Amino acid sequence: MIGQEPRLVYQRLREKFGGYRRAPRKEFSEDSAAFGPGRDPGSVADAFDTLSESMGWGSHLAQADLLEQWADIVGDDIASHATPLGIDTGVLEVACDSSAWATQLRLMRVTLLNSVVERFPGAGIVDITVKAPGAPSWKHGPRSVPGRGPRDTYG
Repeated sequence: MIGQEPRLVYQRLREKFGGYRRAPRKEFSEDSAAFGPGRDPGSVADAFDTLSESMGWGSHLAQADLLEQWADIVGDDIASHATPLGIDTGVLEVACDSSAWATQLRLMRVTLLNSVVERFPGAGIVDITVKAPGAPSWKHGPRSVPGRGPRDTYG
């Protein structure tokens, strides 16, 4: 191969290994002009919607929106006494500041659930759990040790 014409060397290498051939250049038509019809940029909102659908963020965004708009769903009076804590496997957990408010919300649970499902169908809410305030819990974390717990050492 040494001393041969480079064109013959490249031809033999191409035959042996299957060569790379450059694709012929495409000529641009008038339809693909930079400012032609259909070349307007889309909105950022449309791009974000497409991204959230492709990444599977729809339900998480709907749940965050539900928690953000809690006062609009239930009204200012109830929202001042009941706070949404979070959503776990389709169950909305709500904490109340008194047992009377917790009882009232438990009675209104079906109405609240229908309102939430109607306004936020993508959130995937299937149930609402209402918690009343209780004695302070000394359990922190998923594991605990059985026993009587802390004693009266406050004075």
